[in-house]
Amino acid sequence: MIEARGLTKRYGSKTAVDDLTITVQPGVVTGFLGPNGAGKSTTMRMAIGLDRPTKGTITVNGKAYRDFAAPLCEVGVLLEAKAVHTGRSAYKHLLAVAQTHGIPRRRVDEVLGLVGLTEVAGKRVGGFSLGMGQRLGIASAMLGDPGVLILDEPVNGLDPEGIRWIRTLLQTLAAEGRTIFVSSHLMSEMALTATHLIVVGRGKLIANTTVEDFIRQASGDLVHVRSPEAARLGEVLARDGVTVTSSGLDTLDVNGLTAQQIGEAAFAASVPVFELTPRQVSLEDAFMDITKDAVEYTHGQPPGQRVSAATSTGAHA
Repeated sequence: MIEARGLTKRYGSKTAVDDLTITVQPGVVTGFLGPNGAGKSTTMRMAIGLDRPTKGTITVNGKAYRDFAAPLCEVGVLLEAKAVHTGRSAYKHLLAVAQTHGIPRRRVDEVLGLVGLTEVAGKRVGGFSLGMGQRLGIASAMLGDPGVLILDEPVNGLDPEGIRWIRTLLQTLAAEGRTIFVSSHLMSEMALTATHLIVVGRGKLIANTTVEDFIRQASGDLVHVRSPEAARLGEVLARDGVTVTSSGLDTLDVNGLTAQQIGEAAFAASVPVFELTPRQVSLEDAFMDITKDAVEYTHGQPPGQRVSAATSTGAHA
């Protein structure tokens, strides 16, 4: 478990993390999302003692990182995969790290096999591709078989097979009861990997919820309906708190009722219905909508285009 209480970090006049209070629970993959400059990396760095909080605390399993006798056996970390001596082989790099923590040599072979680097274990790291470097970074994080993993952009540089592999790995580790805390800008992958989300912007907490609830709240209650008697169905559905809009000769957009409620009302009125489709926004759209006021740098839109996230998503999480 990772716990931050009133966590604050200032660099001169800039506040990178602002009174952040969160708990990252074991047993699920928790995605850590936010625009660039939101404070994600700073929070992760404070969790492992690379930065000292200006105020507040952040602990792992109830302890500050510096208080662990063998921290790699408690917390596995991937913040910068390139932070490796390029003249060493993958095997020698991992062996050197293992020996500082009393980890047996056989564990080096195990993690090399786990991440698919056995065949290149003797190759110098300086010749590794970006994806191979990421795999080595994950191997380093897993070396001590820790109960907590903190990973910053772990799928960066991986091919589709590698992305699927790490998704399965993280979900398997979470199912074992480990705490998995992952930041990523790849929203489509986070939607498949994470169960819980913590979203920050300008150093402040914006949302702390499940992926399912985050998307549902952003999607709202809009349901697309198709019926050969659309006009009569619209009259049946009309009531306080419900908005019915005709979007075609036989189609309606209904806001304020669930698909089940619409189906029951249509059945009771003997109105045939050919389609009931609740609107489901993507995690990316939901994220863009909820963080639109926390983006430090905005990009101009090409002529004739509009920002879809601002108009296609509903209530904030």
